[in-house]
Amino acid sequence: MGGKRDIKKRIQRLRELINYHDRRYYVDDRPEISDQEYDRLMKELLRLEKAWPEFITPGSPTQRVGGEVMEGFESVRHKLPMLSIDNTYSADEIKKFDERVRKNLGVDRLDYVVELKIDGVSISLLYENGNFIQGATRGDGFRGDDVTVNLRTIRSLPLVVTAKKSTNIPALFEARGEAYLSRKVFLRINRDKQKNGEEGFANPRNAAAGSLKLLDSSLVAKRHLDMWIYGVGYTEGAEFKTQFETLGFLKDMGFRINPHIKKCPSIGKVIEYCREWEDKKDSLEYDIDGMVIKVDSFSYQKRLGETTKSPRWMIAYKFPAEKKETLLKDILVQVGRTGALTPVAMLEPVRLSGSVVKRATLHNQDEIRRNDIRIGDHVLIEKAGEIIPQVVKPIRHKRTGREQIFSMPDRCPVCNSRVKEIEGEVAVRCENLACPAQLKERIIHFASREAMDIEGMGEAIVTQLVEAGMVADYGDIYYLKQDRLSGLERMADRSASNLIKAIEKSKSNSLNRLVFGFGIRHVGVRAAWLLSSMFASLDKIASARVEELEAIDEIGPIMARSIYTFFRTEDNNKVIKKLKKAGVNLKGRGQRAEGRVWGGKTFVITGSLEGFSRYEAEELIRRHGGSPSSAVSRKTDYLLLGKDPGSKYDKARRLGVKIINEGEFKKLIGQRAK
Repeated sequence: MGGKRDIKKRIQRLRELINYHDRRYYVDDRPEISDQEYDRLMKELLRLEKAWPEFITPGSPTQRVGGEVMEGFESVRHKLPMLSIDNTYSADEIKKFDERVRKNLGVDRLDYVVELKIDGVSISLLYENGNFIQGATRGDGFRGDDVTVNLRTIRSLPLVVTAKKSTNIPALFEARGEAYLSRKVFLRINRDKQKNGEEGFANPRNAAAGSLKLLDSSLVAKRHLDMWIYGVGYTEGAEFKTQFETLGFLKDMGFRINPHIKKCPSIGKVIEYCREWEDKKDSLEYDIDGMVIKVDSFSYQKRLGETTKSPRWMIAYKFPAEKKETLLKDILVQVGRTGALTPVAMLEPVRLSGSVVKRATLHNQDEIRRNDIRIGDHVLIEKAGEIIPQVVKPIRHKRTGREQIFSMPDRCPVCNSRVKEIEGEVAVRCENLACPAQLKERIIHFASREAMDIEGMGEAIVTQLVEAGMVADYGDIYYLKQDRLSGLERMADRSASNLIKAIEKSKSNSLNRLVFGFGIRHVGVRAAWLLSSMFASLDKIASARVEELEAIDEIGPIMARSIYTFFRTEDNNKVIKKLKKAGVNLKGRGQRAEGRVWGGKTFVITGSLEGFSRYEAEELIRRHGGSPSSAVSRKTDYLLLGKDPGSKYDKARRLGVKIINEGEFKKLIGQRAK
């Protein structure tokens, strides 16, 4: 390389690149480069800083662990840093690691423990006197996000631990592990997101990270996260001698320990085991992206120590991602529940990572343009997270000149309605409410518990109604007849009668339920309450200008524009006329007057309530102007305490939040306590 000035410029450029990709990987969960490419950047920076130590600064990526604490959760400091692991990609590099370790220790041979490298999210679980009291993400290695409430939803996490053997449980200790999603659950989540017109997660790791960042723990529970525990961090009151012994003790306490951990007496056996799993990784129900190799002895680990970035006694062997070349024959466009148009690559079939791939995601039009992907291109594909096939890049030197540049259609490929590009969004959307591609999922949403709550109108019935042509939009629900319903499969006269009664009952629902049921983009339960409270009738909401909508607290410009556009779409107004003619309630119920009682107050609910479902209690809070929340903080005004409360109760006590029981809650809203 050139002179000192050029060296300094290159170091600065490497830092900028690494910081950018750290942000994309750890914060945005949208990595743009492979692990190998990232590691090459980091190794070059390390080499240059070692050769030119005068250019090392405290802000260099080499001086800290990658990552950044997410917003929206309280930050907690790890009792011991959660350092990252150095990576290697070949048997020769594993041998060099062994030589370096043995040389530093002055020994001829070592026992190693080899573990599967789970492709998930690193977590730390803090236990006091055997009780789980706090869980955190790795964050920047020194501070992480407090995700205790979300981690409690993981069924394999023991809330209380006991030891079967004679060893005492440490008075205070951290169990460290990896939260992850199985491939089966990951595919289900992405199918659901596709139905809702949302972009799917790129891989199970991103899905797990996104799940832990959800603010509503009930939604986290539906994601079915799981975990493996791989060791301990800080401990008080107990000492362990080896990694293998520690894993056995953790298993004894009830932690989920991966069964494929192996103790190896030599580096040759380590390499043999790594190669074994490189060949059979696809047989697992979850993703692994390599193997973790650890010096077994804790006394040796302590002697070896660590750098500012990673331990010297541990290394990860990363599997290479399999890529295949194939022909992109065509690009088709799919339509999701909210009308989002998604391009899908139709490929010449090719075998990749254990299965034949015929289709691959292209994400959106912007990604196609950015990568200059064309119909007729030879392309390189890989499975993101070993699950979802995706097009990596075109092989440009193989172009013949007959390739076609792709453009999103200006009309919906299903209903032929004109599509729209919404400012601030990547997706192109069909806004026709009666579009058949969206119809089934829209009706399921409309009939759901949080919306019109039509009991008996589940997925199976809705599918039959749509396929039989009995409903073309959710306005048609209110014109169904019992005799026609009785003719559906598994729909006897009594079931048909009950469904008609449920439909009739839903006509008197509050306006906010109807507004939420419309499925307007960006409008959730809370926003539907705000709209119905401020305007008190559907006609007034429909006629509101964008400026009026933006003036409402919590409704920003994107949501305001979405609401405005929805009510100025002709097909949507035709459906609303059907609802009005059928006698569905379109008027508010004076929520604004009730709202003065708890205006600005925040409530959190924990435990099971006897007199209300959780949703009913939240609805009452909103009706009286309060705001339900899923997380306790210093800004929480009330904690509503039910039976068998969780960690929210302990946190509320620590923060001095006012705690009320169900009887006190009823008194607050003017009801007589039972």
